[in-house]
Amino acid sequence: MTKYTKLFITLVLVISAFGASAQNGATTSSPYSRYGIGDIDPNWTPQTAGMGGIATATNTISGFATINTINPASYGAIALTTIDVGAFGSSLKLTRDGQGSEKSTNFRLNHLLFAFPVTKRSALSFGLQPYSQRGYEYTQTQSNLGTGDPADTNAVNLKYSGEGGLTKAHIGYGFGIGKHLMLGANVSYIFGSMKDYRVTSIPDLYGAFNTRIENNASVQGLNYDYGAQFMFNVSERNVVTFGYSGSAPTKLNIQNSTYVSHFTINSTDGSENLPLDSVVSTVSPKSKLKLPSVNRFGVSFKAGEKLLIGADYTMGKWSDLSAAGDGYENVNQNMKDSKTYNIGAQITPNINKLNNYWALVDYRFGFMYNQTNLRVNSTDITQYAATFGLGLPLRPSQTSTSYYKINVSAEIGKRGSLINNLVKENYINIRLGFTLNDKWFTRYKFD
Repeated sequence: MTKYTKLFITLVLVISAFGASAQNGATTSSPYSRYGIGDIDPNWTPQTAGMGGIATATNTISGFATINTINPASYGAIALTTIDVGAFGSSLKLTRDGQGSEKSTNFRLNHLLFAFPVTKRSALSFGLQPYSQRGYEYTQTQSNLGTGDPADTNAVNLKYSGEGGLTKAHIGYGFGIGKHLMLGANVSYIFGSMKDYRVTSIPDLYGAFNTRIENNASVQGLNYDYGAQFMFNVSERNVVTFGYSGSAPTKLNIQNSTYVSHFTINSTDGSENLPLDSVVSTVSPKSKLKLPSVNRFGVSFKAGEKLLIGADYTMGKWSDLSAAGDGYENVNQNMKDSKTYNIGAQITPNINKLNNYWALVDYRFGFMYNQTNLRVNSTDITQYAATFGLGLPLRPSQTSTSYYKINVSAEIGKRGSLINNLVKENYINIRLGFTLNDKWFTRYKFD
């Protein structure tokens, strides 16, 4: 076992431990995550994120096998056993007109992916990635107990918060047909819970009964992705690839539970005392959460292993998002169809110049513009970001069949607006990943 393999296993264990701890509660701090089923994760690895999110028409990157779950057809180009593990960190600044700003940070495990070749031009992939994230908290204060009567001198606080999200576990297969076409598909199991809280309290009235309402939506079910890539050579080393991938509209099982309790506030430090009672405790029958279709189109141009440039366009029918059942019928509120544009590139100066490390490094950059699936206060919520990244190879030993790369990317962007009493987000997302390519399951001629 090489020192890099030991480092890789240690990194997997450390990231998994931190990630499991981080995902017990909220893993985002965006007020926009309260809508629908939360912030939809783009399923970017650092390799993809550094190039602005292009993935529909990419497969191998500078000769390195990568696991691109956005288009499962790309698995057909995986010739070595590949493991990719990564973490995600964000710094978020929230600004509201006339109310100043606040900052927050979050950290989580981003992905744990595996793939291995089955035949010369096919591979099987499986792994775990986030599907959506929910994490928000804000308070509204109303004077005169919200009645407007001057005789009511106490203020009432309405505190809204949420946490949780959905996780996606997939198994997929991709294969090549002839020299130019690759096809693939994923079957995914989406599961998790989304929790929303509303607390009504009168902080200055000692002994008052305050109310907490908790809604918990538990979700599980299957989802299907499929894709194709068509490649043709414009010269001996230059390749143009056209890609398409889609997510089918599917229905997941959803069950909603509601709990209402009373509590008092500690007069010493203002903290909440233990609940006095449970006024309401209901569990609704299971119903269906309908996920919309998503269609992605992409094109890329690769000049040998030196240059990769591409563009993606994605359409999501999020206006079709719906859920039946008590307590979660407003999941479609503020939802509209989304459109996302991605452009990006990677430059690797010279992968054959082994005596110059920086000539072996992948330099990535890109841009993303997203007309999101949200319309809040009659305003369409848009998002845009510039991205940068590096692919840092680790030198293998002379006898090793293993190849390692550390991938890091930064996404600097904005979402939202200050108009119509909205919140503007300025954020920096950092993704860090470790990729292993190795020859496993080799049948030797002699024992």
